[in-house]
Amino acid sequence: MTNGQNGQKKKLETQLWNIADSLRGKMNADEFRDYCLGFIFYKYLSERQYLYANEILAEDRIDFLELDESSDEGQEYLEAIREESIAELGYFLKPSELFSSLAKRALGNQADKDEIGILI
Repeated sequence: MTNGQNGQKKKLETQLWNIADSLRGKMNADEFRDYCLGFIFYKYLSERQYLYANEILAEDRIDFLELDESSDEGQEYLEAIREESIAELGYFLKPSELFSSLAKRALGNQADKDEIGILI
């Protein structure tokens, strides 16, 4: 790594630390770390579910997030994906339960949605 890269890396680390420090408020740093790790793991599981479901749906050219969970057809797809996911991944998340779906709902009608865009 060059000195310029080291300087940029250090600057990024400092900025990330300052952001995390301001987000955690009065929460203990260890407790905050546990929350962050939980969110990161949930995001990983969600992305893995999304990719796996889209592999199953590829033949029908359907995106997992676009399934209508309330329709009979959507329920049939979800049941088939659920069975395959549990057998292959060991878990199943519906499209509405994926990290990206929850994050979008949490944003609601906020004017500046770019703040959480990096997470989605």
